[in-house]
Amino acid sequence: MEESRKKTLSVIVPVYNEEKNVPLFYEKIQKVLNALNYAWEIVFINDGSLDKSILELEKISKDDSRVRVIDFSRNFGKEIAVTAGINSCIGDACMILDADLQHPIERIPEFIKKWEKGAEVVVGVRAKNKGEGFVKKVGSYIFYKMINQISDMEIVTRATDFRLLDRVVINEFNRLTEKNRMTRALIDWLGFRREYIQFEANERIHGAPAYSFWKLVRLAFNSMISFSLFPLKFAGYMGIIITFLSGLLGVFILVDRYITQELHFSGSVILAVVILFLIGIVLICLGLIALYIANIHAEVTNRPMYIVRKSKNG
Repeated sequence: MEESRKKTLSVIVPVYNEEKNVPLFYEKIQKVLNALNYAWEIVFINDGSLDKSILELEKISKDDSRVRVIDFSRNFGKEIAVTAGINSCIGDACMILDADLQHPIERIPEFIKKWEKGAEVVVGVRAKNKGEGFVKKVGSYIFYKMINQISDMEIVTRATDFRLLDRVVINEFNRLTEKNRMTRALIDWLGFRREYIQFEANERIHGAPAYSFWKLVRLAFNSMISFSLFPLKFAGYMGIIITFLSGLLGVFILVDRYITQELHFSGSVILAVVILFLIGIVLICLGLIALYIANIHAEVTNRPMYIVRKSKNG
């Protein structure tokens, strides 16, 4: 009987200005991967690094045929780099890690065990981040609170890109077409059976984080726009509230002017209420237009209408 094929694990690593971290990362991860009962590959994506990261990556890939390097023509951002890795990996499952060694490489076998027990997505949840600043911590908390309030799906607080995906998830992810993306949120949108692993992020050894404060803010806004129509409908909601309140106030003014005649509202007050009422009508109209734009957004995004884990005949 022919021996069954050994399963393959792909490791996807986006790289941006990590020339000092890349050799350390490779040295550590290949020891962990060699201890697994799996064939493996590492897919490094050089995201337009300005330092000598590409030289370090080419040196490693030349010495180890299991290492592949995708070299971008410029910096396209981490989300696109991770997407390129997922698109090109050949494994039965893939692990996504950062090259800065903040994700604890030694925890990979725990992800594998949960996958072997049936999990199709295993998500690393950051319990603590050594060296994390107060502003980033508070910003992260506010972001997850907001997006879970306005989104149609739940995103686990402090979930990271440090995660394992089964091949069925990889295949479905590769069908998604939007350009402005938050990879982890798209994976959450896909669903599938998932497990979680709490971990403590390590401190960065060399270099500075690739994501600046403003890049994180932009990513947060893109995520809210991609996974919630609330910002688009906000003007309509405000219009309804303003029209309702100004309408009540207008009725009150009319009652006082022609019946009770006690408060004697001035002409400027009456004009202000009329203007508020008209602003409310305009905002309601904008809200109606937003509903049409929302339908266009859904069609242009072109996500599949449903996801099938497997299909059986007979």
